[in-house]
Amino acid sequence: MTRTDGRAMQVCMWNYHAELLSSPVPRYTSYPTAAEFGDEVGQVDFSDAVSTATGDVSLYVNIPFCDQICWYCGCNTAAANRATRLTSYLDALHKEIMLVAEMLPAGARVRRIAFGGGSPNAINPVDFIRLMDQLTLKFPLDSPTVAIELDPRSLTQEWEGVLGAIGVSHASLGVQTFAPSLQRAIGRIQPVAMIDRAVELLRKAGVGSLNLDLMYGLPGQNLDDVSSSLDMAQRLGADRVAFFGYAHVPHLIPRQRQIDGSNLPDQLLRFNMAALGYHNMVHAGYVPVGFDHFALPGDSLARAATAGELHRNFQGFTDDSATTLIGLGASAISSFPNLLAQHEKNAGRYRMLLSQGKAPVARGKVRTVEDRRRGAIIEELLCQGRARVDHAIMEGAQDRLEPFARAGLFEFAGGMFVIPESSLPYARSIAACFDPYRQDSARRFSSAV
Repeated sequence: MTRTDGRAMQVCMWNYHAELLSSPVPRYTSYPTAAEFGDEVGQVDFSDAVSTATGDVSLYVNIPFCDQICWYCGCNTAAANRATRLTSYLDALHKEIMLVAEMLPAGARVRRIAFGGGSPNAINPVDFIRLMDQLTLKFPLDSPTVAIELDPRSLTQEWEGVLGAIGVSHASLGVQTFAPSLQRAIGRIQPVAMIDRAVELLRKAGVGSLNLDLMYGLPGQNLDDVSSSLDMAQRLGADRVAFFGYAHVPHLIPRQRQIDGSNLPDQLLRFNMAALGYHNMVHAGYVPVGFDHFALPGDSLARAATAGELHRNFQGFTDDSATTLIGLGASAISSFPNLLAQHEKNAGRYRMLLSQGKAPVARGKVRTVEDRRRGAIIEELLCQGRARVDHAIMEGAQDRLEPFARAGLFEFAGGMFVIPESSLPYARSIAACFDPYRQDSARRFSSAV
């Protein structure tokens, strides 16, 4: 399957077409993407959207701090090295919870709460309990599923009782790689024993669905490294694995300048790393979820994928079907049927606006009827591998689709557009053909594979 130099041989049924993967494309965690956000969306738009929300609502609470900043990370996060910084941020977050909860209609029900960042466990466990108490008091919770992203390096023993008391059922650990040399190359040192302790702690706390984040395309990484990390994730009993390709964009993310860009795998090796990951996980009994997630058959994410009920939002592939996702915290993004809105990224401006009783919205995008049509097609292609496409949209995308058609990477008959399993590496690139914003955009996105 591999050669000793780590170069690639074919590991599954995917065919490699270098020219079709040469253009970076969005991950499409929203449509339109954040690249289209502008200042035409403000506080009034956000307030109107929240005040008219109905049915099931999901909350995403952003803690943009980490105890240690990893070099590869593209998140809007800062070091949690000053108590006053964290205290002032949490004070503002509590104010926002009260402000937004007052806007939400009585008929809405919060069915999911996700804590992300950064690392939510960068704050004190007691402060986390207070935060959850505030959500419970102010929002109309309806037995919500509670999920959290965690950094194993700062997951102390006291978190076991906290997570168990709150009822966290889903957790995600940022692992990226188990290889010590690669950990040093990306500035994230965490021995296997540390991950093992974190997994044990979470299981004791009652977490039934555990995700491990892994990355390929890291500096100096080879196929053996990828295979070893995937095997270790399986041995640790991960219910889900998110297998991402590293996006090296140091001109956009200054901290990535600490990574040796000259030692990154080329596109062919990245392709084969992705192929190896797919082959490895499926062979181990995991269900492929979209183009870069895997889940055990009994996990809710696998069941959603199998049943054709998979969705995509800012947290990636999900079984969350709520059409309203309200983001809380600096840089958090909210999604409504007709609107996408992002908060101020700068924590200082975020706090200032809330001190004035204002929703801290900085930018966003009003979703037109056409945006919603295109977004539905892109989401269905990435989540289900198929979508119904009308003649007008298909005709408009024809020229951009032509290279993929010549390579036999999709099927179109009777108005049904299908991306077969053998074309998964090209799913985002094919979906981008239906995105008119991409035709003239010079924005930099992640590698297509």
